[in-house]
Amino acid sequence: MITIQPHYSEKIHHHIDKKELLNELECFLPRALLLTEKEQLKPFECDALSAYHCLPWIVVLPETVMQVQKVLQLCYRKGVPVVARGAGTGLAGGAIPLDNGVLISLAKFDQIQKIDVNNRLATVQSGVRNLAISQAVACYGLYYAPDPSSQIACTIGGNVAENSGGVHCLKYGLTTHNIACLKLLTMQGELVTIGSQALDSAGYDLLALLTGSEGMLGIIIEVTVKLRVLPETAKVMLVAFDDIEKAGNAVAEIIARGLIPAGLEMMDKTTIQAAEAFVHAGYPMTAEAILLCEFDGSCAQVEEDLILAGSVFDQQGATEVIVAQSEQQRQKMWAGRKAAFPAVGRISPDYYCMDGTIPKRYLAKVLKQIEQLSTQYGLLVANVFHAGDGNLHPLILYNADNEGELEKAELLGGDILKLSVEVGGSITGEHGVGVEKINYMCFQFNPDELQQFHAVKFAFDEKSLLNPGKAVPTLNRCAEFGAMHVHQGGVKFPELARF
Repeated sequence: MITIQPHYSEKIHHHIDKKELLNELECFLPRALLLTEKEQLKPFECDALSAYHCLPWIVVLPETVMQVQKVLQLCYRKGVPVVARGAGTGLAGGAIPLDNGVLISLAKFDQIQKIDVNNRLATVQSGVRNLAISQAVACYGLYYAPDPSSQIACTIGGNVAENSGGVHCLKYGLTTHNIACLKLLTMQGELVTIGSQALDSAGYDLLALLTGSEGMLGIIIEVTVKLRVLPETAKVMLVAFDDIEKAGNAVAEIIARGLIPAGLEMMDKTTIQAAEAFVHAGYPMTAEAILLCEFDGSCAQVEEDLILAGSVFDQQGATEVIVAQSEQQRQKMWAGRKAAFPAVGRISPDYYCMDGTIPKRYLAKVLKQIEQLSTQYGLLVANVFHAGDGNLHPLILYNADNEGELEKAELLGGDILKLSVEVGGSITGEHGVGVEKINYMCFQFNPDELQQFHAVKFAFDEKSLLNPGKAVPTLNRCAEFGAMHVHQGGVKFPELARF
């Protein structure tokens, strides 16, 4: 495991006495909402990127907006850094706490406050689970479209912070396309409303800026999401290939033909076999790759799209095409995809999940190069991803008990991120940068661009107290990154201490 060293905030509050700060917090927070003992703090030391961790200094569990405001005002006045946390399902280390700061858990902000059926909006607190929104509005024939694989547990506030997507993001977009309004608190404790419940709002589009800002600009406490009408029908087809490059080319051809599936997902042989053993979804075990291609809408349109897509897949060399014949079979097919991450966890002691995004026309080429990198590093890679929008999620399998394997996994992951950038893509699609990919921001952006990012951060948080050391690297860090670059394509992480 890797412990995060708070290089970015050590100088901030050496003069702050923990007991003194706790005494002031107790003036407006019940003692039961303050966690300080090691046993209490341990569950908060990492998010789903469990290889990276840091025991928090203090954890607070506020129940009201006013309590959060007062915590922020106190920390701002004393120069104490703050990290906000939702469900901790993030995969980039964005919610990793500091050993010299306050972690604010928003777990108690779990109320659905208003459902506006006529305008297809729901106003919810930031700690509401993603899936709970769709469950609450299903009786009105509505649902919330973004559906990350962790939707049973992840919170809407975390989804906004990372701009999460899901298996249906190809047609319905990411979080940023499905929210209308945010309420957030600045580091100074000021309550700010961004966006509106109208079709548009005046001024700059700060809603888009805040979505995906990884808790660096403000703490989200309330979200108004857009709801959609449940489609008349939805049908998924499972398409098998004997070559993963053929599957990649088929994805590009489906999009080129003007078809817009609700979801278009790919899984390779390793993932297929792991998911089938775990869920028994009916996946063909001998296939080198499968696509799950779903269309939704009117019955007539869906049938037309299925026929055209089937023709495309046949032309691209599909060995088998299976259309789900019932809702139960459809749900089973998707269950295998949504359980892919835990399924792979059953066949490897550890895995490292990447999140590069590439232009769809390069899918086949990039998958081939990932296979070559896998051989080069001697680590198996299980590929499962949102093929329709080019968002890759290679799972690099390793054993942390074997000396050097975590480091090799990081180097392999770094090469995949660099490959994504080289073909015109990005180092992240929906998992965020956090601490995991911060060095590779130096690879994707030049110093002038990074300075602009810092200028935005300064405009919201001039003391750099909100989630410091995440997402946007300093120029000094980039210089260190370049200096420590290894010719074989690997990177040393100069500010992470291992044990």
